[in-house]
Amino acid sequence: MKILVLGGDGYLGWPTALHLSAVGHEVAVADNFARRGYDYEMGVDSLTPIETLQTRVSTWRQLTGQSIATYIGDLCDADFTYRMVREFAPEAIVHYAEQRAAPYSMVDRKHAVYTQMNNVVGNLNVLYAIAEIDPDIHLVKLGTMGEYGTPNIDIEEGWLEIEHKGRTDRVLFPKRPGSFYHLSKVHDSHNIEFACRIWGIRATDLNQGVVYGTGIPETDMHGELRTRFDYDDIWGTVLNRFCSQAAIDYPLTVYGEGGQTRGFLDIRDTVRCVELAMLNAPERGEFRVFNQFTEQFSVRELAERVKAARVHHGLETKIEHLPNPRSELETHYYNAKHQHLLDLGLVPHKLEDSLIDRVIGLVEHYKKRIRPALFVPRVDWRRGARGDFGKPAAKRRRVAVAPGIR
Repeated sequence: MKILVLGGDGYLGWPTALHLSAVGHEVAVADNFARRGYDYEMGVDSLTPIETLQTRVSTWRQLTGQSIATYIGDLCDADFTYRMVREFAPEAIVHYAEQRAAPYSMVDRKHAVYTQMNNVVGNLNVLYAIAEIDPDIHLVKLGTMGEYGTPNIDIEEGWLEIEHKGRTDRVLFPKRPGSFYHLSKVHDSHNIEFACRIWGIRATDLNQGVVYGTGIPETDMHGELRTRFDYDDIWGTVLNRFCSQAAIDYPLTVYGEGGQTRGFLDIRDTVRCVELAMLNAPERGEFRVFNQFTEQFSVRELAERVKAARVHHGLETKIEHLPNPRSELETHYYNAKHQHLLDLGLVPHKLEDSLIDRVIGLVEHYKKRIRPALFVPRVDWRRGARGDFGKPAAKRRRVAVAPGIR
């Protein structure tokens, strides 16, 4: 199958591209390197050094003999998006290419507007390119479980059967997102469903939980294939951050009471879920939603798991509760369904102490690169950013985006 991975230079996009190439698909990746630019702007960096996309692709070809085509450009540029889809002629498009951090979207007005324009407009250009060039293309879009919020009812997989005043209907599950980033994902989902309904395209919306882990077997083949690993307050997912803190004997920082419960999954399961979705495409005109996670934990439970793993090795780890910078319920009901991917054959990697040890082991190898000040939250949902983030966004835009196709 010919597969185009949008956002193929990122934490999840790069491993996905390698995995799909390894199992025999013809793969191309597209990126504008904005994610690397965000690091420059916000004064952060990946804990693991990462090579340029060009070096990564070259190393993969040398090790495996498999080629990955590269397209360098911005999805908000419709001309670029159309040229890329026409030239590569994919059978499926995996769409990771969006600004993915809730804190980034809550810095101030400019970052909220940028997040919504970048994510929504880029996604719309992809939808139009599919509809006008080849409506048979299967769009596999990475959404987020954060679209749903924390409703006081079970979360179904995308759709809800309702009865109201004696009548029944099937509607998209109500959404109550918790940031302007999550809102952009809601807009994407509605736009994709609408496009499927009016144009007859096919799409799978993967509402993904919080991802943890350092990589997959393919990224572990060589140091130049490593994916990024973020531990900071803007980009670092909670378990990766806890493991980073534990590695340098820094208290595990839990926001508020720590009862916030979410779905989680290993990065190895992310790439397998994407593959399963593509191998089992929906019918034309179908908008399909899978809740993509394997286990549910509260933040407090995760902190206790990391602490217990360290105690097993005779090491003491403290847990510190900080004022919650986010506007969210800290104690709530949470029960999300996630059966569809299991039915397609997903065999989950459950969170084990050995995985926690492996993540901490990687962090310890690079611990000299950790800047503990980046563990402290700098963005408050109610007040915006606090402190200096480094370079201005305008500067980041100039250095991050290289137009054209290669």
